[in-house]
Amino acid sequence: MFETLRTIFYPVADLANAKAWWTELLGAAPYFDESFYVGFDVNGNEVGLVPGGPDDSPTTYWRVRDAGTAYQKLLDQGASAHEEPHDVGDGIVTGAVRDPSGNLIGVISLPGE
Repeated sequence: MFETLRTIFYPVADLANAKAWWTELLGAAPYFDESFYVGFDVNGNEVGLVPGGPDDSPTTYWRVRDAGTAYQKLLDQGASAHEEPHDVGDGIVTGAVRDPSGNLIGVISLPGE
């Protein structure tokens, strides 16, 4: 589902629950798993979970083939709606959810990709 991302750290209140949720969503266990940091490799990019809990979360947009489908998968996985997918111009579609830890996760699909 996800295609491109560089690195993002998500602060989480419950590292074990966040790790389980991301493992299920990505379909792979973390490559680095310690009490101070859990890291996932997603097509050569880094998703890191750090203990602490979110005050607010950055919105990192993952490039996907279909923003609507990806958005629905996130909701089905237990995320909550934040911004429904919509065309922001030139056929670019974005949407965002909050994961169970409260972090914002965005999806973006670009025309022709």
